[in-house]
Amino acid sequence: MSDKISIKVTIGNRVYPLTIKGEGEEEGIRTSVDKINTLIGKFEQNYAVRDKQDVLAMCALHFASQKEVQTIYNELDAEKIENKLREINDLLDSRL
Repeated sequence: MSDKISIKVTIGNRVYPLTIKGEGEEEGIRTSVDKINTLIGKFEQNYAVRDKQDVLAMCALHFASQKEVQTIYNELDAEKIENKLREINDLLDSRL
């Protein structure tokens, strides 16, 4: 029994058929498609874009850079937490 399903999504007025694992994945894909299409609209409104491929490239850069920035922030947060835990550990060691 295969729980894969076929769906069609529209990105930038083009239809793309996809095969996905199931309904749980479908919600995430449809949400992502909505975000992409919203961003396409914003770029088209705010910039003189002649080619849809340019808009899609700008969207790809936008989402990829968001992911990278979040990764950097997460690494910085992890480093701060690690340092704080070391400080607490050193404090506890000095008290014992």
